[in-house]
Amino acid sequence: MGLFDAVLGTESQTQAALNPAEAFAVIILTATASDGYLSLEQANSIISVLSRLKLFKSYPNEMMNRLFEKILGILQGDGFNALFNAAKDSLSQDLREAAFAVATDLVLAEGIIPEEEKNFLKDLYQALGVSHEIAIQIIQVILIKNHA
Repeated sequence: MGLFDAVLGTESQTQAALNPAEAFAVIILTATASDGYLSLEQANSIISVLSRLKLFKSYPNEMMNRLFEKILGILQGDGFNALFNAAKDSLSQDLREAAFAVATDLVLAEGIIPEEEKNFLKDLYQALGVSHEIAIQIIQVILIKNHA
């Protein structure tokens, strides 16, 4: 935490600004754009996947667009680490595991698993506090799903 963050409380403002649905979307968005790039196809995939989840049933398209605008605004203002930490802290353990599963599905959707994606998923499950055993199970299921 920087000097101004400590004085102005930037991180706590971000944490207070995220509800569980927003936090879940942050994890998915950051995972999908972990290579520093988010294509229109990836953005549409995220919206499609999120719209099927119970957590986002009440989110019409316009609300989903505002959600992404809010996330990108926080990202630009506070940076990746503050945004990710605020999202992580806003999620229950069950939602962290679900977010890891959805993120894994989107990251591994291409069927090719470069070393950096393996490392990213390892870092992600650890950062989210998902147990090693659960992470392995999730990855195995996603690989089986994507193999079909």
